[in-house]
Amino acid sequence: MGLNCSPGWGTLGECVSNLSDTAEKQLAKVPGHIVKKFALWVDLVTVEGLAAARAIPGYRDHGLKGEWKGYRAIRLSDAYRAIYQEREAGMLHAVYVEEVNKHDY
Repeated sequence: MGLNCSPGWGTLGECVSNLSDTAEKQLAKVPGHIVKKFALWVDLVTVEGLAAARAIPGYRDHGLKGEWKGYRAIRLSDAYRAIYQEREAGMLHAVYVEEVNKHDY
């Protein structure tokens, strides 16, 4: 699953998204409605940019603490979340999805 950059990313150049091997394996095992909601988030980021995706209250995009400091999470349901990190390398802006899993409350 890839992302392309949109003007919503500001002055940065290209934008890409990568899924970790772990996230790919986890997406293959989660219920279909979770995969669909994740795909909608990817589409939203692709078309409107990450700032627009963060503005959607249903995703509850937030920064993480502790061992996940520097990462962000979105809520895909009451039980599932996706953990991602923004990365920059020169003019390249990337969203790296580390995990899509059940959240332990």
